[in-house]
Amino acid sequence: MLSRSPATASLLLRSLLRQPRGFSSSAAAAPVAAKEDGKLVASVLFERLPIVIPKIHPVVYAFQEFSFRWRQQYRRQYPDEVLGKADARGKGDYHIDYVPAPRITEADKTNDRKSLQRALDNKLYLVLYGNAYGAPDGKPVWHFPEKVYENEDTMRSCAESALKSVLGGLDNTYFVGNAPMAHMAVEQMDSSVSPFKRFFFKSQVVGTTKYHIGKCKDYAWVTKDELLEYFPDNKDFFNKMIIHIR
Repeated sequence: MLSRSPATASLLLRSLLRQPRGFSSSAAAAPVAAKEDGKLVASVLFERLPIVIPKIHPVVYAFQEFSFRWRQQYRRQYPDEVLGKADARGKGDYHIDYVPAPRITEADKTNDRKSLQRALDNKLYLVLYGNAYGAPDGKPVWHFPEKVYENEDTMRSCAESALKSVLGGLDNTYFVGNAPMAHMAVEQMDSSVSPFKRFFFKSQVVGTTKYHIGKCKDYAWVTKDELLEYFPDNKDFFNKMIIHIR
């Protein structure tokens, strides 16, 4: 084992103490960077999941039909008396004929976009019409529930405050995770508004079919395809952000 002299050990210790620690210097620089980048805005993508199973794509249906016919060639043959016993079950007084609910509702027929009882086999997203941060000339625009970050503990807390201000509470809502699902840097042509960053958080409808939505001039529950029509300037961004599998 190599031994060091007291002078060498003391010199090594002083050199280690003089070196700056990376985690302390970066933490001190973080607030400055956030200040230079401008304000932060938390937006909420509030979605209602499908109520009924989506229709099968024709290609998938054709493949399933082919697979079924192919398996029928090699299926095991059972005696008729065994199959007859299976058919005889479920014929008592407790037997109830199942009638599926219609896929097309009155809201679908009238194109009532204020109702959650539409597009049952699709996802719906809440969009608001009113004043939004960074809107050109301060005019009302379509946007998601949002709030400018002030002194909340986290950006998710800011997003919860944004949705709460619109719904009047967070009952029947569920936030998916603590981290944002996406963010975008917004640079305005208007010199009165400095560049800012918008963070998107996902929340979902739970156990209700109606909300009392306020703090806006108008609102709508729209599908992804319809949502892209409300944001033509950011159509490509939202198309990539919202992963929609039917």
